[in-house]
Amino acid sequence: MNSSFAKETAMRAPLFLISLALSSAACSDSAEYADKAGVSERATASAAATAAPAAEAYAVEQETERYQFAYSWPAQVAAEPALAAFLGQKADAMRAELEQEADEDWNSSQGSEWTPRQHSASEEWQVVADLPGYLSLSGHLATYSGGAHGMYGMQSLVWDREAGAAMKGIDLFNSPVALEQALGNRLCDTLNTAREERRGMEIEEGSDDMFDKCPGLDEASVLVGSSNGKTFDRITVYFGPYVAGAYAEGDYELDFPVTASVVDAVKPAHARAFSVSR
Repeated sequence: MNSSFAKETAMRAPLFLISLALSSAACSDSAEYADKAGVSERATASAAATAAPAAEAYAVEQETERYQFAYSWPAQVAAEPALAAFLGQKADAMRAELEQEADEDWNSSQGSEWTPRQHSASEEWQVVADLPGYLSLSGHLATYSGGAHGMYGMQSLVWDREAGAAMKGIDLFNSPVALEQALGNRLCDTLNTAREERRGMEIEEGSDDMFDKCPGLDEASVLVGSSNGKTFDRITVYFGPYVAGAYAEGDYELDFPVTASVVDAVKPAHARAFSVSR
């Protein structure tokens, strides 16, 4: 792995770079991904049958002259075959897009005296909260396409075990606006405090500067977490580069306890999964 790729991925948590056969990167069938993750999908023939092996974390790494690709998820994901298949499809789509963009860059340079820089894309999924009915994840993403610097960010994914469905953290709430209203002034006040610490200057009230304004939650990733292992009782609002500040400022992760007003903003179907933070 070259230094440029390492530099980009180092902006987020390090990937689990567990080497697998390159053919694993091409898998898209849900059963194949489940097998790679160590999950057996075959029904137990009898009570005396041997138990399926414990789920194992999954990681793939692929490198060519034109690009580097890495993708991983933890054992908790591997234990959910449908979720592993879903993320496997996302991995395939990310790798295909990376390959296409790298090929376009290289092909356009044919006959020129310059050689494009190696492209890269990686995503590492980590557990935020593992509850009886839900698995909350954060996806740490880093990309580079040959410019002055790469991009990075964090995505939210919540797996509803009963429904067998994946959704963003914000989708647990009635709407981004409903959650904004539930957080009230805490959202902007917390963000401005973090901004002022980094900039070494106060945020001017009423400023028209785009990086002084308070972004809406439609521009954020909302992660739901738990301190008790039973319910969601905390949330994290994540603003990536260029959303709440200049690229040099980095990203912003703002943590909030779940309050009664936040619970009121949750969709009825998911309300029982939340509790007020104690």
